[in-house]
Amino acid sequence: MDGFAALLRELKQRSGLSYEALAKRAHMSTSTLHRYCKGEGVPADYAVLSRFARLCRATPEELVELHRRWVLADAARERGRRATTDPASASATDLAPDPAPASASDLAPAPETAPPPSSADEPVVTPTPRPPLLRTARKRWIPIAAAVAVVVAVSTALVLDPKDWGAQPTAKTRPTGTGTVTASAPAPHPSGSSSASPSERSSSSLAPASEKPAAKAPAPGTSPTRTTHPTPAVPLTVSTRTYGWDDPQCEAKYLINRPPAQVAPPVMGQDVPGWVTAHGAVAADEQRVALTVQGTGDETVVIESLHVVVVDSGAPPAWNAYLGSSGCGGGVETRSFDTDLDAVHPVIVPKAGQRGFPYKVSRSDPEVLYITAHADAHDVRWYADLQWNSGGRQGTIRISDHGIPFRTSGSRGRPVYEYLVGGTHWYRNAEN
Repeated sequence: MDGFAALLRELKQRSGLSYEALAKRAHMSTSTLHRYCKGEGVPADYAVLSRFARLCRATPEELVELHRRWVLADAARERGRRATTDPASASATDLAPDPAPASASDLAPAPETAPPPSSADEPVVTPTPRPPLLRTARKRWIPIAAAVAVVVAVSTALVLDPKDWGAQPTAKTRPTGTGTVTASAPAPHPSGSSSASPSERSSSSLAPASEKPAAKAPAPGTSPTRTTHPTPAVPLTVSTRTYGWDDPQCEAKYLINRPPAQVAPPVMGQDVPGWVTAHGAVAADEQRVALTVQGTGDETVVIESLHVVVVDSGAPPAWNAYLGSSGCGGGVETRSFDTDLDAVHPVIVPKAGQRGFPYKVSRSDPEVLYITAHADAHDVRWYADLQWNSGGRQGTIRISDHGIPFRTSGSRGRPVYEYLVGGTHWYRNAEN
C-alpha cells in the first residue's frame, strides 16, 4: 500500500498540477485523490489511475509499475476487508467436536410402539410387513435428523435397519472457517450401499480414498474418528476484465439490436460493463480481455499456456454497430496476445515482438495478460483455459465473463453509428 501511494505522490509532484486540477481532469473528487495519495484508499478499477498517470505524463514503464503496485495494494485491501468482516476464528460452538452418539434407549420410539424386550435365549422374530410402524418411526425421526445429523446417522444404524426405511440415509456437511467441507456422518461404504450394520463395515471404509486404512477398528459403541485432508487450494488467482481498455478513450465497437434513439451515450472505464449489459451489446470485430494473474503464496507458479475453447460459432447478428470513440493510441503492453476466432482452431499467439509462454507469478510478482480476440465473419462464444503448475501440482483455470462465455462478433456490412466527444446524439458514419 505504501509503495502504491508513494508512486502516486511522485507522479503528482512531477506534474506540477494541483490536487484539484488533477482530480477534475481524472473525473474524481479532490478528497478521493488525496486519500489515494496518502495510502488511505485504493480504487476498485484501474482506469481512473490510468487517466491520472497519463495526465502526469507517466512513462510506459511507470504505467506498468503503477499497475503492478495497484494489483498488490488491491489484494492487500481485500485481505484487510476479509479480516474485519470474517471472524478471526470459529466460535466455540463451531469448533467443538460433534456430540457423542446418544444411546439407543435415548432415541428409541415410545414404549407403546416399541416391541417388548426378549430374553437372551428366545429367538428374535421380526415380521416382514411393518408399514404402520415404519410410518410412525419416520415421522418421529425426521425432526431429529434435521436437528442432529450425527446422532441420527449413528442411532438409525443401531435402532432401525436402513433398508426397512426404503431410502438411503443421508450425510450432512457443513463448511468450516477455512472453506473446507467436513462430513458430519460416517462415509458410505465403497460399494455405495448404506444398509450394512456398523459391525459389517471395516475401518477402511471410513477413511478418504487418499488415506491409508486405520490400524484397527474403533471399539464398539464409540464414534469412529476420521481425519480429512481437503484438496489444496489453487495457488493462484485470476482477475478478469472483459473490456480491458486501460486508456479510457479507447472505446470499442459494439453490436446492439436497437435504433440510435434508444441507445444511451457511450461511457468509459469501469462504467462500460454496466452499459454493455443494459443494452445487450456484443463486442464487435475485436474484444480485449485483461487477466491479472497473481500467486496466493510465496511459491512460484508457472503459467504454461492459454488456450481458446470455442463454445459456439455462427453468423453475425444483423444489428447496428455503435462506435463510442474515434480511436486511440496503438501502444502494445508487455504481455499482449492475439487470437483469430474465425479460424477453425483458434490459438492464442503473442503479438509481434512479444515473448510467449511460460511466465512465472507469485504473490509479490503478478502478471497482467492482454488477449485481443478478433472476429470478422462469425459470432463466436468462447472461453480461455489457463494451464499452470507449481511444486509438482498442475491444473487448469477456465477464464470466462463472470461465469458465461465471452462473445465476440464480426460487424462487416452493418451500419455504423458514432458518438463524438462532446456530442449530443449518434450519427451515421457515411463510410459504412
